[in-house]
Amino acid sequence: MTHDDHATRRTDGGSGHDNGGSGHDDGGVIGWREGADRVRDLRERLLDRIGTETVGIDRIAGRTLAGALDAPRAVPERSHATMDGYAFAAGDDYPLEVIGADVFPEDDPPELAAGEAVRIATGAPVPGSADAVLKREEAAVEDGQLTGPDLDAGTYVSERGNNVAEGERLFEAGERLAPRDALLLGDLGLDEVTVRERLSVGLLATGTEIHEGRSRDLDSPMLANLVSAWGHDPTYEGSVPDEYDRVESRIAALAADHDVVVTTGGTSVGDKDYVVRALDALGEVLFHRVALRPGKPIAVGDLPDQNAVAVAIPGKPVGAHAVTTLVARPLFTGESGLSTVEATLSADVGIGPAGFTYAVPVVLEDGTATPLGHADSALQVYEETFDPSVLSSSTRATRADGFVLTETGLAADDAVDVVPYPAVER
Repeated sequence: MTHDDHATRRTDGGSGHDNGGSGHDDGGVIGWREGADRVRDLRERLLDRIGTETVGIDRIAGRTLAGALDAPRAVPERSHATMDGYAFAAGDDYPLEVIGADVFPEDDPPELAAGEAVRIATGAPVPGSADAVLKREEAAVEDGQLTGPDLDAGTYVSERGNNVAEGERLFEAGERLAPRDALLLGDLGLDEVTVRERLSVGLLATGTEIHEGRSRDLDSPMLANLVSAWGHDPTYEGSVPDEYDRVESRIAALAADHDVVVTTGGTSVGDKDYVVRALDALGEVLFHRVALRPGKPIAVGDLPDQNAVAVAIPGKPVGAHAVTTLVARPLFTGESGLSTVEATLSADVGIGPAGFTYAVPVVLEDGTATPLGHADSALQVYEETFDPSVLSSSTRATRADGFVLTETGLAADDAVDVVPYPAVER
């Protein structure tokens, strides 16, 4: 079979399969959510196989923590004033004697005896015996004696450890770090953290028409960008024709050089779809096909002899993107949750056979979601019933803003949850 699984052949369809989100196994096809869960479990075993390295907190985005991280100290380490004013013990009675020089953030505060106060600046450490700050605007000082309104303990004081308690568990092992995490790590006094090494990912296109240059490999550049955005190192390793021995030997060779091998094409059930057979010979196929349209014929294999994992992606471009971001993403990020935005559907959208989750691309504008591919859209692929087989090969569909996941037909003016593409591409 060709790399695009022959656009005229219906490879993503079928009936009598499980509900796309249910995870029920029926005839070898599992729900896409169960597939994502199995991939996330596989990630844990994969991470145990790879090494660690120490990186500065200015380079943590997308990296995976090697171990859990507990706060090495309280934050803030000392209580400090949140207003300019006078620090003292709230239980002391006025008038209070103002002692010493003003306390600024860089100073060590003096010890206060009962009945004493000290002038203090915002951000400055509060004396150990003080627990309140009287705002300067509310204070009256005459001959070194301070008077003002009564205060409760804690007034305008940020207490030690109110942000982070010493020893508090803040990050779990295997957690993927984001740019914002540098703020907390820096506040903890950390300049670097130990993370897992980036996964080395070999990308291999299958298909004689790709190998001979008669068709362009559209999927590998897209997959390379996804892998990079997810924090890992992709390498394009070329192509292989539809010959079983060459497919198997090439996957085996790449598995020896990479942590993950990602193939495209050859994942269906045609006479020349050799990838899944090769994965079965080289290790264990964890599953083959999920109840998702487009994108059904994905396969994932564990190759323990090579200390590698293989992900076989179907060749149709839009289906390849859909199933990679929904099912394969947890292998690289550890995350399978989906952020959504609510919108109103612009047109009726029917679906095909029951038992599948359908990923319907939509364009968002002013809170309205227009199915891209619908006869009423700029890309007219189907009239009213969503056609994933044709849409899966339409690269114009990538101009959508996101997609709607549904297991039932949709009607105009329905409220729908749209998964924006950035939510699954980073």
